Amino acid sequence: MKIKKTYIALGAVIALFGSSIVFSEPGSESDPLVTLSYVNNSIEQLKIYVDNRFNSNSGSSVSELEVVEVPAGRFLLGKANTEIILRSGNATAIVSDLGGLLDVTGGVDIGRDEPIPSNHLLIIPRDDGRGVYVTNDAFFMIRGEYEIR
Repeated sequence: MKIKKTYIALGAVIALFGSSIVFSEPGSESDPLVTLSYVNNSIEQLKIYVDNRFNSNSGSSVSELEVVEVPAGRFLLGKANTEIILRSGNATAIVSDLGGLLDVTGGVDIGRDEPIPSNHLLIIPRDDGRGVYVTNDAFFMIRGEYEIR
């Protein structure tokens, strides 16, 4: 008797589940129907967006590192988000009242007149006059906006 009730209940569940699949309407709000041209158009728009987003250079900043030679006695001042790597020579930090230079490689903040370590990635967080003073002729790799004084 229990086995018959189990089979009847199982049959009812299968019938309800099967009817929901058979009678579901394609193109409804729960099962949208789209054309191939719509999908292709959406993919093309996404490609254009990604290309524009990652290949555009906003302002005068560049997406590649630029090698720059700075003679001794000159200042290299970066704008906000400028990345600087000292490759050779010597320089010291120019900071502002709001903080120093972010040394990403060392995980520290470089303070006023501290030496710049070679081959460390430095980031200028704000456009407030931060940068480096070159004490011996130096080569830098720079990404972003900067000026030499």
